Amino acid sequence: MRLTDPRFTAAIVAAQVLAQIGAFTLPALLPGYLDRWDLSATEAGWLVGAFFAAYVAAVPVLVSLTDRVPGVRIYLVGAGCTAVAHLGFGLLAEGFWSGLVFRAIAGVGWAGCYMPGLKVLADRLEGAAQSRAVSWHAAGVGIAGAASFAMAGLLDALGGPAAAFGFGGLAALVAGAIGVLAMPRHLPPRAPDAPPPAALLDFRPVFRNRAAMAWIAGYTVHTWELAALRAWGVAFLAASFARDGAPAWMPGPAAIFTAAGLVGIAVSVTGNETAQQHGRAKVVTWAMALAAGFSLATGAAGMASPILAALCVIAWNACIYLDSSALTGGTVQSAAPGMRGATMGLHSMCGYAGGFLGPLGVGVALDWVGPDRAVAWVLAFGHLAPFTLLGLLVLRRLTGRPEVPAAEDPQGILRRGQEADAADADGIGKSADAAAAERTRGADPSGIPGRPPSR
Repeated sequence: MRLTDPRFTAAIVAAQVLAQIGAFTLPALLPGYLDRWDLSATEAGWLVGAFFAAYVAAVPVLVSLTDRVPGVRIYLVGAGCTAVAHLGFGLLAEGFWSGLVFRAIAGVGWAGCYMPGLKVLADRLEGAAQSRAVSWHAAGVGIAGAASFAMAGLLDALGGPAAAFGFGGLAALVAGAIGVLAMPRHLPPRAPDAPPPAALLDFRPVFRNRAAMAWIAGYTVHTWELAALRAWGVAFLAASFARDGAPAWMPGPAAIFTAAGLVGIAVSVTGNETAQQHGRAKVVTWAMALAAGFSLATGAAGMASPILAALCVIAWNACIYLDSSALTGGTVQSAAPGMRGATMGLHSMCGYAGGFLGPLGVGVALDWVGPDRAVAWVLAFGHLAPFTLLGLLVLRRLTGRPEVPAAEDPQGILRRGQEADAADADGIGKSADAAAAERTRGADPSGIPGRPPSR
């Protein structure tokens, strides 16, 4: 049965929300697992980071396969792995090593759901309808990620960790069922002038594209910082509340971090509009500089008061989200013709590699200083600032070169990468892959509905 375009979009978005709703159950419940399994902070960092490491390993293969086999098959693999990971972690895992295995399976699951699901959506639609659908998709995934913190805290209070993880596993099974019912079972027809699929895992042309690599470098440290805060934000707030005592009117750490995620989504939309007016490079520069400053301030705020700690977490998260769409838009518009899939694959891989290092680095810093010492959070969060500023320096260095002469760039590929200062209007929320999948078939490459494609 072929659904109408609006119903098809609603079905895919619903499936992705259900696949994502359990994604941050472990970070939300991390304080309890630190005590229950007697984990060191470094081991906790490995548990959170394993998700990102497995994603990095799996996503280039799984996304490339969507050019060769129907996306629904890849999606079912992803939804199945996600369900196994959540149910296994909640019901079977008994310590660090068994938990690590299930966290890695969760990373493979998300690699099979996120980009393949987006590609199925983008392949079905065209133009403005495609743009709107991807915006809804990105918003849905972003809201589900934010809500997963509050949902995990609520279910943990009602039925313990097994209930929280069990909900995520059952939701993933429903996501797979929706995929079976809604997603096409055949590959979309190829355009007559479309190049054949590139060799699997061949990223050499992308590495030679300086403009694209600049934005990829920025996105890597962006995700590095975001993953660190997502992994440890609830534990940091819980430590601050336990040390100084939170006012009775304040919500719990998981609820506060849910609010931070929702604020981040709203800020991402604002970042799109700001980038359209003032240019992508300026938005990224200000966002990264402010985020580096808040990474230094947030740890110190935890020693001052729980209220100040919560405000700094929300503000820091907002600064990180501010440039998420601008970074992705830069990568998309800098991609060479016929290399957009490989370029965005590398973009996603590097970003999630940073996502692996961020939580682990915070854990190592906490263990080195001593997690019971308040000053430990100053180093744990503050050490991210130099990496953020280094990424900004690399980005500015690679994008700040003189214009490439037309004779050396006959197709205008690199000049378009240098001049791409219009924001990606569809990158709502934390969705680096969302803007890419929307452009898989080349529609609306400017990312601005109603604007003619760049020439």
